Amino acid sequence: MDWANDTFPKEFILLGFSSWPWLQLPLFGILLVSYTLTIFGNVAIILVSYLDPKLHTPMYFFLTNLSLLDLCYTTSTVPQMLRNICSKVKSITYGGCVAQLIIFLALGSTECLLLAIMSFDRFVAICRPLHYQVIMHQWLCLKLAAACWLSGFSNSVLQSTWTLLMPRCGHYKVDHFFCEVPALLKLSCVDITANESELLFFSVLILLIPLSLILISYGFIAQAVLKMRSAEGRKKAFGTCGSHLVVVLLFYGAAIYMYFLPPSSTSEIWGKIVSLFYGIITPMLNPLIYTLRNKDMKEAFKGLIKRIFLIKIIFQPTCPCFYPIQDPIGL
Repeated sequence: MDWANDTFPKEFILLGFSSWPWLQLPLFGILLVSYTLTIFGNVAIILVSYLDPKLHTPMYFFLTNLSLLDLCYTTSTVPQMLRNICSKVKSITYGGCVAQLIIFLALGSTECLLLAIMSFDRFVAICRPLHYQVIMHQWLCLKLAAACWLSGFSNSVLQSTWTLLMPRCGHYKVDHFFCEVPALLKLSCVDITANESELLFFSVLILLIPLSLILISYGFIAQAVLKMRSAEGRKKAFGTCGSHLVVVLLFYGAAIYMYFLPPSSTSEIWGKIVSLFYGIITPMLNPLIYTLRNKDMKEAFKGLIKRIFLIKIIFQPTCPCFYPIQDPIGL
């Protein structure tokens, strides 16, 4: 195989758990249920945050961005995974693999940065409440969100390009569910030490630094909350920030395991399980965590349901003219 065909093959084979056929049906069920819950949960958060004027605040603006990220994040991988589980040939075209690699890594990187911005928003709201409206104004929120998206996609384009240009010497079987940097680096037939160093460097920028800022922010938040005189205020603050911290620990913990360890040293089975966790399970849990532990969001959901119910009652046909005229003699 010449260099061009080696670098740009027609397709890749995604092995997944193909060596364990008995896992295919349970995995299909888990993926289908998780994806369905992810779609409905995140779409609901986006709609409620848009329709309820009380939720037009920086916190819910960033939460809407997070829900949109999770929708696209899972959609970039799960439909292909479901298709491959049901088919004998578990393949993906080269173009599909490139698109999946770039989009998945871009959205994951964007989410890492966005979670740090959300912790900063909570820090200002709790530690600087009198200056919150001045600091977190609409223009700043838009710029912060745009910076997250731009940085995430820039990081993805760089890492994806370096990964795809590595010679593979005819290797096209990816021992993973989808196209991801660590899995594709394992196909290379040359020394990947430089790529592993580059991956570690960007992982520090995208994962470790934001996580450090989040932990520092929550250290100040904890101090401020403990000084509150109102028990109800402390409860609300811990409820709001606690849900965000749970999301952070779930997402960053799995991502750090996957991207901080060199691809050549990670366990293939554990790598697949961890990827499923931060790529599918965490986006499914985000809506549940933010709605069940958030009083404002729960009240907004109840209000939306009441409005839908009232609209249904108002437009329910009660006048005889809404019903079809029936022939009294049955003709």
